[in-house]
Amino acid sequence: MNKLLLAAAISLATPFAAHAAADFVEGDRTWAGEAELGATLTTGNTDTSSVKGRIGLKHELGNWENQYIAEALYKEDENTVTAERYFGGIQGDYQINDVSYIFINTNYEKDPFTGFDFTSKSSAGYGHRFIDDGKALLKAEVGPGYIYQRLDDESAITEGVESRDSVVAHAVINFSYKISDTSTFKQEFITDWGDKLDGRSESSITANIVGALSMKFAVIVRYNSDPVEGKESTDTETNMTLLYSF
Repeated sequence: MNKLLLAAAISLATPFAAHAAADFVEGDRTWAGEAELGATLTTGNTDTSSVKGRIGLKHELGNWENQYIAEALYKEDENTVTAERYFGGIQGDYQINDVSYIFINTNYEKDPFTGFDFTSKSSAGYGHRFIDDGKALLKAEVGPGYIYQRLDDESAITEGVESRDSVVAHAVINFSYKISDTSTFKQEFITDWGDKLDGRSESSITANIVGALSMKFAVIVRYNSDPVEGKESTDTETNMTLLYSF
């Protein structure tokens, strides 16, 4: 019950943070974002199709910086779905000073190929920017969190339980470096450590094509130290997409 209350408190506090900022903080309200899309389609002797899409929005409002992310991945080979993942997340950062902030976030992921109907994560804690000079950025976040995972029917029978949940230690490291005026390297690590270890790493390079349009190459690795029986611990994803910033 305590863990459920913790998850509910974190999840409910996140959207209210934006409204609180709107009510009590005066100043310019600015939006920025980026949209990412990649697709493959083949017909004839081989019928395959795949789509990767992502949109990220950032809203600066006084001392608050709110981030919203939505992602989707879908792949079909010979009329058989071979990959499907949907993700949505929101995070609010309250700036304490130029280098420190308090964060609170929640997200939801659906990936039927992991053996789970869905996975929900929430966390809150402290963030710090170690480097932020316009060329390089290095920041880290750490705090408590909560994970709830609902197993699909087949996995629930195999595992003998309908769900998994755990209080975790949540940590994030973000690094980015401008290689040149037109290209940037980014590295992100996310870990949630409780009854098991969940981790995600994304390495990417973006190169500007023209104006606000760029090409992005990314390698994503997901790790689960205790997967559902019959599933792999590690998933990898390699993408080449177009990225539009606005």
